[in-house]
Amino acid sequence: MTLLAISFDNLHQVLRDLYTEMMPLCSDMAGVAKGLAGLGALFYVASRVWQSLSRAEPIDVYPLLRPFAIGLCIMFFPVFVLGTINTVLSPVVKGTNQMLETQTMDMNEYRKQKDRLEYEAMMRDPETAYLVSNEEFDRRLDDLGWSPGDLVTMAGMYVERGMYNMKKQIRDWFRELLELLFQAAALVIDTIRTFFLIVLAILGPIAFALSVYDGFQSTLTQWISRYISVYLWLPVSDLFSSILAKIQVLMLQNDISELQNNPNFSIDASNTVYIIFMLIGIVGYFTIPTVANWIISAGGMGSYNRNLNTSVAKAGGIAGAAAGAMTGNISGRLVNK
Repeated sequence: MTLLAISFDNLHQVLRDLYTEMMPLCSDMAGVAKGLAGLGALFYVASRVWQSLSRAEPIDVYPLLRPFAIGLCIMFFPVFVLGTINTVLSPVVKGTNQMLETQTMDMNEYRKQKDRLEYEAMMRDPETAYLVSNEEFDRRLDDLGWSPGDLVTMAGMYVERGMYNMKKQIRDWFRELLELLFQAAALVIDTIRTFFLIVLAILGPIAFALSVYDGFQSTLTQWISRYISVYLWLPVSDLFSSILAKIQVLMLQNDISELQNNPNFSIDASNTVYIIFMLIGIVGYFTIPTVANWIISAGGMGSYNRNLNTSVAKAGGIAGAAAGAMTGNISGRLVNK
């Protein structure tokens, strides 16, 4: 069983279904919010009417409509507020997801082509063909006799083939581990995003109700900005993944060109660069909340972003050090042997 046997697409779909299933809970909060908003509207209107009467000024009706407009938003919160915001922002999510799928399909095609060229390059060299082909390995064994020199050569072939297979398995296992961590980082971001959106959506009517009271007017704009900022985590994540996939496509294109034109091209060096980019991607995923906050500023989330980025920087340093130590240790052992 490989490390990537988990279907991360299904897990992301589960999170989307969770958000949809939790939306009816907004109606439960709407009842409480309507009571708060009604009481706040009473104080709001009475205060301004009394001020106008005490100053012998005409009553300005237009500002008095604000609590009633907020009350309508609370009564139809899932449709007026959440429905409007999600409808406006959903094309952004679909567009970035389409970009990601296009780059991913290109990357998979180029990876298959590169693997095929690696196999053909190994088969063209008589000294390495038996490492990747069972037929070539059996043919070379059949050509050997049973003299002491042939037995030594036969033993050396078995050792070299075993070392090659072990090195390839370690490389593939380490690559799958990093790809698993890369997908897990994306899932962590999506899970936190879904949790924030559900909390903001369920308690949104309360935030709207509190914004009716004097001194809490900014609650309305802060809720909207935070909801949009968190909602944009997914498209920013898809954009980041698209950029990394494009980088991998360019790397694969360069490797394919080198395999076709340069007989001395080092495959191991290319795999090392791929591992480095995977480590960069794992750390870079946790900068997504900061980037989304640049698009629309959401006050009060800066401390969360700082704590998240600090933790990820430490984890990335540890992961990079461990990866470097593991790669160097394995490479050193293989070279010595």
